[in-house]
Amino acid sequence: MIAAEHLTKSYGSWILFDRISFKINPKERVGLVGRNGHGKTTLFRIILGQEDYDGGVLSIPKNYRFGHVAQQLEFVEDTTLAEGMRGLPANEKDHRWKVEKILAGLGFSDRQMQSRPEILSGGFQVRLNLAKTLVSEPDLLLLDEPTNYLDITSIRWVQRFLSDWPRELILITHDRGFMDGVVTHTMGIHRKKVRKIAGNTGKYYAQIAQEEEIHEKTRIKDERKRQEVEQFITRFRAKARLAGLVQSRIKTLSKKQKTEKLEKIRDLEFSFNYRSFRSKQLLSVNELSFAYPGQNPLFHDLDFSVHSADRICVVGPNGKGKTTLLKLLAGKLVPQSGDVTYHPDAAVGFYEQTNVHSLQDSFTVAQEVQLSLGDGDYQKARNICGAMLFEGDDALKKIAVLSGGEKARVILGKVIALPVNLLLLDEPTNHLDMESADALLAAIDAFDGAVILVTHNEKCTCMHWLTGSSFLKKIR
Repeated sequence: MIAAEHLTKSYGSWILFDRISFKINPKERVGLVGRNGHGKTTLFRIILGQEDYDGGVLSIPKNYRFGHVAQQLEFVEDTTLAEGMRGLPANEKDHRWKVEKILAGLGFSDRQMQSRPEILSGGFQVRLNLAKTLVSEPDLLLLDEPTNYLDITSIRWVQRFLSDWPRELILITHDRGFMDGVVTHTMGIHRKKVRKIAGNTGKYYAQIAQEEEIHEKTRIKDERKRQEVEQFITRFRAKARLAGLVQSRIKTLSKKQKTEKLEKIRDLEFSFNYRSFRSKQLLSVNELSFAYPGQNPLFHDLDFSVHSADRICVVGPNGKGKTTLLKLLAGKLVPQSGDVTYHPDAAVGFYEQTNVHSLQDSFTVAQEVQLSLGDGDYQKARNICGAMLFEGDDALKKIAVLSGGEKARVILGKVIALPVNLLLLDEPTNHLDMESADALLAAIDAFDGAVILVTHNEKCTCMHWLTGSSFLKKIR
């Protein structure tokens, strides 16, 4: 068990949390929620001893072991399996079968297990670090967005694995369905405080909403009473016979603490800018084939069409070409054979999960959004920044200081800057908090054009599926 008492953390004038207290009890699986930038990852780093806190006490039992996924992709063994076995506890160094089971659950083939870890894709290298953490069987497992870089099959396996986790767990994820399927408790960082309840995110958010509604009703009632007392004091202050009553009211008023109005927390609210399209078919794909140099083809002779209001989800194991297909459709890659033919009036918006690396650290948020506007209208860029929750001076922040979730919102802002009738979205909910992910899904649902979406978030609903290595189109 770990316990925090009156823990405080701030960066300059920005207070992340103020005198928070909580306990993680034996065998609790806790989902940690809160908006991007409100301190979830910072709290992880404090628990792990990677970052200092300003005040309070954090109590950790002696010899209590933590497990978290290393950010460094550095490997020393000749095979992926051998590298995974490095994570085993000292008394289980020969338990090869445990590592094989977890690697298989995370989508590694027998061939990948015997290959050098350095030749794995970046996503599979992250999975390998996750596997090393899971086999280490720590007392407290801390996972920050573990579903990123996983396909749907692996996500379901990890969810089942974590549901059976026999010790303590703290989980951060934007995927509410995944979290609710794992946790016994939900703990949220909200208004610089922490609240922990037994139950899932739905129960947590309902309780917060109810408490804030009660707070506001109480504030209005107290304010009305305060005004009545102030009016009494003003009216009868000069009357000598009521001097005692007036003084009593003044003392009562001075002692009574004023209930402050809660600061409004804005939710991400936006819509994609639709460009009118009057024809039936947006694009057609004919005999499309592609392979990276020296590798087997990802797909060949692929044929499908996209109509003006289609919702298409591209699903399948990682490494089978989902992102590659979107890049081909967006013109970022050239096919080996076949062609992608667009209608002359088609206008495409492309969100790529790795596009955050294309942002220029020295630019402000407003400057990045302005770059995407054909007319370079600065005021329009500021309006889009506001819709992406970069209001006022926040729009003047440098890209270099933004969190992963904030950078993802900048990329979204660049996508909505121009009118489009086809959205190509590659894992758009990665790095977003739950509130922002929900807002994005609502904006996709309301978009009048066509959408082709790569996602592991099963809340997304689509009319068609492109699935497997051959990307066969199926009507659900």
